[in-house]
Amino acid sequence: MRRSLLMPKLGLTMIEGIVAKWSVAPGAQFERDQNLFVVETEKAANDVLAEQAGTLLEIVHPAGTTVPVGEVIGWWEDGTLGEQGNAQVQQIPAQMVQIPTASRDPATTPASSYVSQRNNVQRVIATPLARREAKSRGVSLTPLRGSGPRGRIKVADVFAAANTQVQQSASASATPRRLNPSKVAAIAARRLVKAKQEIPHFYLAVEAGVARLLDLRRELMEASGVRYTINDFILSAVGRALVDVPEANRVWAEGALLEFDHSDVGMAVNTEHGLFVPVLRDVGSSDLGRVSQEAARLADLARQSALGAAEMEGGAITVSNAGMHNVTYMTPIVNPGQSMILGVGSVRELFRPDDTGRPEMRREMGMVLACDHRVLDGVSGLRFLHQVVHFLEKPSTLLVSHRPV
Repeated sequence: MRRSLLMPKLGLTMIEGIVAKWSVAPGAQFERDQNLFVVETEKAANDVLAEQAGTLLEIVHPAGTTVPVGEVIGWWEDGTLGEQGNAQVQQIPAQMVQIPTASRDPATTPASSYVSQRNNVQRVIATPLARREAKSRGVSLTPLRGSGPRGRIKVADVFAAANTQVQQSASASATPRRLNPSKVAAIAARRLVKAKQEIPHFYLAVEAGVARLLDLRRELMEASGVRYTINDFILSAVGRALVDVPEANRVWAEGALLEFDHSDVGMAVNTEHGLFVPVLRDVGSSDLGRVSQEAARLADLARQSALGAAEMEGGAITVSNAGMHNVTYMTPIVNPGQSMILGVGSVRELFRPDDTGRPEMRREMGMVLACDHRVLDGVSGLRFLHQVVHFLEKPSTLLVSHRPV
């Protein structure tokens, strides 16, 4: 009998596997407990053994193919006669279907008892109202099991069938489609899951007053014609805070702390090809103009998918700015290989009490710092974050060379 080989489910969370290797060739016989093929998941490679002896007939998915759990990957023959395995429904031509004659005893008539046989012609027994409602609702009477005498189909049977069709149609339309992610998205997903599972995160949130920053940005753009972004100021402030708080410029690697000599800062860039994180070098010792130029250059390379591997490595922190999306706060995930990520929200105008208790209009920007607790504690994390706020609220300090505090 021809039977199917299915992609096995080797774990509770497994949804797909890779056919890493076929150990038996088509046409070859195999014995019980012999290795048929190898399935590779993110966790391990698994040998799949034969439950009984047989012959491999066909390989549907060759080695190297990613296959969803439960999908047919091959066919085999068990050497017995019989119908094909239930992985594939055998289609029988209509002319071969034989309709059984009705039993003489109505009480022993099966579910098809409402079908009357006369001269080999199939006739459905139904009330006139049931026929009319079935026609108007698009319900076929042939498969229905009637609840009336001798299996007669009543209008209630039609209503029940129509309701079932609606439910089945809604269920079919709600079935989700499986979409394969791009290579970049798949890699990012695996890395972020690994980071969230392995890095003990904690979060610190503050608001930074940015009225002076916005005014200075406007003045610089009017005077020089150079388009400075708010993100340029944030990157520069983060770089200088790394210089002032060196214990934040560290990462956890292989059971030890690694401290960087340079204040490198990652910058999240969203593109049509996915999210990239180029790294600006030694931001803390650069002036705002150089930071702005380098950020623009790396962002252009990211949008062109032209970044090199070396341009996306290093640094203890990444800045992820969602301010253009009208977001108050965001709590991002620390990137693998780093110890912090700064999530930046939109600029908001709101009233705060001044020193005398009177309401004062302020322009503020919410920021959330996610930290690796193996590298920083609450005190060192707050010290770093407050230093970032200090530079943002006194943005003119970003225009001159910086000396550590």
